[in-house]
Amino acid sequence: MRANPRAGKREIARAFGLGAEHKNALKAALRELQDEGAIPRGRAARRGGGGPLPSVTVVEVTGTDADGELLARPLSWDSEAEPPTIYMAPERGGRSALGPGDRVLARLTPGAEGTYDGRTIRRIPSRPAQVLGIYGTAGGQGRLRPIDRRARHEYVVSSRDTKGAAPGELVRADVLPGRRLGLPQAAVAERLGSAEGPRSLSVIAIHDHGLPTKFTEAALDQAAAAGPAPAKGREDLRPLPLVTIDGADARDFDDAVWAEPDGDGANPGGWHLIVAIADVAWYVRPGDPLDACAYERGNSAYFPDRVVPMLPEALSNGWCSLKPDQERPCLAAHLWIDAHGALKRHRFARAVMRSAARLTYEQAQAARDGTPDDTTAPLMDSVIGPLFGAYGALAHARQNRGVLELELPERRVVLDPDGDVARIEVRQRFDSHRLIEEFMITANVAAAETLERLHQPCMYRVHDEPARDKLDDLRRFLGTLGLRLAKGQVLQARHFNQILAKAAETPHARLVNEVVLRSQAQAEYTPDNIGHFGLALRRYCHFTSPIRRYADLLVHRALIRGLGLGDGGLVSDGGDFEQAGDHISATERRAAAAERDAVDRFAAAYLADKVGARFTGRVTGVTRFGLFVTLDENGGDGLVPVSTLPADYYVHDEARHALVGRRTRRTWRLGQTVTVRLVEAKPVTGGLILNVEDGRTRNRDRIGA
Repeated sequence: MRANPRAGKREIARAFGLGAEHKNALKAALRELQDEGAIPRGRAARRGGGGPLPSVTVVEVTGTDADGELLARPLSWDSEAEPPTIYMAPERGGRSALGPGDRVLARLTPGAEGTYDGRTIRRIPSRPAQVLGIYGTAGGQGRLRPIDRRARHEYVVSSRDTKGAAPGELVRADVLPGRRLGLPQAAVAERLGSAEGPRSLSVIAIHDHGLPTKFTEAALDQAAAAGPAPAKGREDLRPLPLVTIDGADARDFDDAVWAEPDGDGANPGGWHLIVAIADVAWYVRPGDPLDACAYERGNSAYFPDRVVPMLPEALSNGWCSLKPDQERPCLAAHLWIDAHGALKRHRFARAVMRSAARLTYEQAQAARDGTPDDTTAPLMDSVIGPLFGAYGALAHARQNRGVLELELPERRVVLDPDGDVARIEVRQRFDSHRLIEEFMITANVAAAETLERLHQPCMYRVHDEPARDKLDDLRRFLGTLGLRLAKGQVLQARHFNQILAKAAETPHARLVNEVVLRSQAQAEYTPDNIGHFGLALRRYCHFTSPIRRYADLLVHRALIRGLGLGDGGLVSDGGDFEQAGDHISATERRAAAAERDAVDRFAAAYLADKVGARFTGRVTGVTRFGLFVTLDENGGDGLVPVSTLPADYYVHDEARHALVGRRTRRTWRLGQTVTVRLVEAKPVTGGLILNVEDGRTRNRDRIGA
């Protein structure tokens, strides 16, 4: 008998036509059914009723879980229920690591709670359309050695297909049909420079994750033909000193801001804000070549040395970039807030603007702190002061809402003029960052409210509440630290903030932030609104970055059509939004993974000449095959194989995120401080192998302490 299809809260709400006002009642009803045993909870709910798996079967790797464990699913699964979770063991015998999309014949053994442990018997190769590799010669014949160590063969490259590549160059090649001398053939499509150079690191990450890098000729021609949008019929914002505030390394400028005290006597202490966003919809119309390329990419991807943009440079750094002293078309959100930051009213207009200055976060903050420079000094009274005044009100509203406030440092790779890694540092956070974030959030809320009022399709940015099983795991773990997360009530983001505040002054602060993050659902794009849990908002969408996010472009088009703002509006009825939401959520995850992998590769390159050195670090992942450790000095992430830990048999305590020695009871746990020695650093893969230098643990790091 086939299992019943799995349905979550969103599917149930959609099927019965339930709106946001029914959300809490639906959750309560489902909780009662779980308590009565009428529906399964936690892992059992996910496992479904597909029956046991055979001991040997073909599986496909799907990704990793929060602890870094490699997950797979059976390739043949004829039940409508979710298949059981398969945890794949690390590859042995020098074989490269498995990655998403890999298929292997695996031996499965039952694990805990209906899961399976898998071990590779052999890989099932698939032939790629393109291959990234290092060009060389063998016996006078051109050869291509793939960067991906999972590849089983080299490729033969004919002398007419080398494009002049020299031995040692990194190249992208097209795989050709047929074989020669028993080896597959390839033709060099693109030369990418020395394989040893820093330029190769981002290229490898881009290739590994399949990010599109080429625009069609039609799209490039369309972008090159773009020109200034007519000012006629647009609101004139050119007299206002709008400014852009971005990072020093920002490559596109699609939002500008301005504020003034609200002159309405009925709103004492209130503010009038303008958030002006590049009018990408004027240049990128539904169904045209630019639109097709933008949709395929879904978003821009940012790397330490380059950008893979959603739009060609002629637009992203040209007509859609709000450069100082240049007229640009924009879609402007006029926002009126009260003295406590609450949004009172808003309106949108197509406009033309001229940016008064391009400021960095550091510049804006320095000016606020009393040390303006030549650019910001003339703007202190007319721009800087009012912006921070309005931010003060918005920050008050944010605090009252109880937004989830996680403190998680972000790595920044700094390159020298030759493109080598000069240093890796923690990216600083200023009030100027928070100012822009709050202005953008307010504009995004206003856009969602406007589209709802106009009964237009909206691509919401939603963030569901944490799943019940993740909360149960979190509660058990927090209990080992003497922290208690309330049970039996509807959780809100503010409840997590209370936990974070209690942990802030303890050695476990970073650990608690990381574990709370892992308990959260993943944000996504969808036309079905379920609210944004982390931001504590009932409705939210993305409006403020149409240069780099396709979701924002869809919101712009819906606003243009709904408000009758001219050409470039939405042409669909929104029936395709569900599919589009799935697609751009996936491209967002793809880009984020490629960006993380590139940073890992740059970190490995930075550490390659430091093999043997000792570092302090913190355990940021605990798996059955070892510990993931993040180095304090530079943020590099490496693996301590379980086989290198002090002699014992270690049991993985999943609920407590720990490895516990069966004989010695020695414990290695998430958040623990360790001293490690760098054993191996491989820039091509981004992999670091570490050994624990000092096996002794502090009492406070042991479970139950």
